[in-house]
Amino acid sequence: MRLTVEHQTIYTYGRPARYAIQALRLTPPDLAAQRVISWRIEVEPTAYLVPLTDGFGNRVHQLTLDRDHDRLAVTVRGIVETTDTAGVVGRDLPDTLSPEVFLRETPLTTADDALKAIADEVRPVLEAEGAVAAMHAVLRLTAGRVAYVKGATDARTTAAEALAHGRGVCQDHAHVFITLVRELGIPARYVSGYLSPNDDDHAENPGSEASHAWAEAWLDGLGWVGFDPSNGISPTGSYIRLAHGLDYLDAAPVRGIRIAGDEEHLAVRVHVTEQAQQ
Repeated sequence: MRLTVEHQTIYTYGRPARYAIQALRLTPPDLAAQRVISWRIEVEPTAYLVPLTDGFGNRVHQLTLDRDHDRLAVTVRGIVETTDTAGVVGRDLPDTLSPEVFLRETPLTTADDALKAIADEVRPVLEAEGAVAAMHAVLRLTAGRVAYVKGATDARTTAAEALAHGRGVCQDHAHVFITLVRELGIPARYVSGYLSPNDDDHAENPGSEASHAWAEAWLDGLGWVGFDPSNGISPTGSYIRLAHGLDYLDAAPVRGIRIAGDEEHLAVRVHVTEQAQQ
């Protein structure tokens, strides 16, 4: 499958900002499941872009804009050829970290009593049927306990809060899944990327959707395997991976700070389409 991506992030301010620095995790890696045909990042106004690799092996561009601006637009355009691997990533990443690193909890993925109780529901499945069956049980429980509701949460919402509210978006589903899996003693991590609307049950208006998120668990004999609680499946050829980390904060497509500037307004537009096969 060949997918075309256009992703635009626009910040506007009531009063100009004097300085901005952003970490852009907006460049997909080449893997068995995906091959980048073309990809470029455009910034307006012109800013410094320094490519680097973070501690998780993600490709990052550090954006620095050191002059007054009342608007900052970051646009990515590209084409990626994907292959359906049934969610299996294995060890096919430029990541030298031990899987055990991804057992570590974070403020966004700390298990409270309610999350621990759900993990206890799955533990008998893990013991009797194995890790793959347990992951699918967590997948179903996550979607069943947290309804997909756009705008119900924000980037600061924790897994425990999303579960308590009973609603959230893909970021919350990924955090709940990760928290439950780690509670079972299995490494899990957050993945950011894109999803073609052909497989996105929640894309009421694909042109205005933000980027997607899912989770991966480390399974003996398979390596890293992806699970998308928002859609109840493992990633297919309709998914493009950007970055991964312990939680959203490590893998956010755009994250940074500014000096001055007020009345910030953020607009995000993502459009993913499948190219017709020749």
